Amino acid sequence: MARLILAAMLVLFSGAAQTVQVKYRTLPKSEIERRLGAFEDSNVKREQKLHQLFEEAGCTGEHLTEQAVKHVKAPNVICKLPGEMDSEIIVGGHFDFVTAGKGVVDNWSGCSLLPSLYSDVRGTPRRHSFVFVGFTDEERGMVGSQFYAHQMGKDGIKKISAMVNLDSLGTSSTKLELDRGDKKLASALAAVAMTFNLPLTVVNVHRVGRSDSDSFQDRHVPTINIHSLTNETFPILHTRQDQIDKIRLDDYYDTYRLVDVYLAYLDLVLDAK
Repeated sequence: MARLILAAMLVLFSGAAQTVQVKYRTLPKSEIERRLGAFEDSNVKREQKLHQLFEEAGCTGEHLTEQAVKHVKAPNVICKLPGEMDSEIIVGGHFDFVTAGKGVVDNWSGCSLLPSLYSDVRGTPRRHSFVFVGFTDEERGMVGSQFYAHQMGKDGIKKISAMVNLDSLGTSSTKLELDRGDKKLASALAAVAMTFNLPLTVVNVHRVGRSDSDSFQDRHVPTINIHSLTNETFPILHTRQDQIDKIRLDDYYDTYRLVDVYLAYLDLVLDAK
C-alpha cells in the first residue's frame, strides 16, 4: 500500500535546505523471504529464476531482456522501467556464486531483492528511468558488470545518474562502503536511514574485494555499494557457511525497506533543478 512520508533535509543536491515528500510502497516480509528462499544450485538456474521473479513482479515483454556476455553461459538479466527523463538510476546485484556453499549471502540476498524493488518503484510515478540488472560472473572478476558498462558506450554512461549495488545482505544490519563510492549518494542514504530510524553504519570492504559497483565507478559514474559484512560475518563468503540460516531476516527486511525508500528519494532529488 502506498504511503506519503516526509523525507530528510535536501541540502546536498539542491544547495538549499528543504523537505520533500516521498511516495513509496513496500511488500510484506513474507514475500521478501519467499524470494530469498528461491535460490538455485547453478548459475544458469539462478539466472532463469531471477528472470521468472521479474516476470512475476510485472516486468515482461520488451522491458525484460537477457544480455549475452562473451564466454559466459548465463547472461545478464535486465529489467527496464522507463521514466519521464532519459537519466537512469541503475540498481544491480550479481546472481552467480561460489559453489562451496549455497551462495545465499553472496549474492542471492542482493539480486533477489531486485524484482521486489522494481515492483515498488513501478507502483508510483517516477522521474528517472530505472534499470534493474542481475549481473553474471561477478565472482570471476566482475565480468557481467564490466561487459554491461562497456556496451553502454560514452553516451550511455553519461545518462547514468547513479548506480546502486546490492551485495551480501542480511548477515547484520545495513552497511555502507565509503572508501570507494559517491559521498553525496552515501549522505543521502544516511539521511533516509536517520529519518526512518533504520540502522546504517559504515564498514569498508573494498580493500578485501571489489564489487560490481566498481565497474561503473571506474567509468566515473556516481555509485554506492550497500552490504552487511563485518569482521565477524565476512568469513562466511565463499565457504560452506554461506547458507540461508546465516541471513538475519529482520535485518534483511530492514535493508530492503531502507533501499526501497532510498530509491524513491533519489528519484526526487537527483538532477533536481
